[in-house]
Amino acid sequence: MSQVFDPLPVTATDCLVCCYVNATSQIQVVRITDVPNWYFERVVFPGQRLMFTTPDTAHLEVHVGMMAALDDTIPCRELQITGVLAAPLLMTAHN
Repeated sequence: MSQVFDPLPVTATDCLVCCYVNATSQIQVVRITDVPNWYFERVVFPGQRLMFTTPDTAHLEVHVGMMAALDDTIPCRELQITGVLAAPLLMTAHN
């Protein structure tokens, strides 16, 4: 299910379809904070898969624990999916 709370800015080009999996036993909060004029934050439960579209220069921050401390920062290029799955998601992200 796709949920778009804050669509990408119209200036966003070269977007990627990405997939992040919470492979831990902890609830995580993931954020993208390095895209101007865009807010992206989601709660990811253990074992949950999160698919999202983002500019290719973005980084996903992974926060864990009671104080939501920054645990990791992942370049979104490393989370990119390609092929048949990515095409429909990219089309809906820019409509």
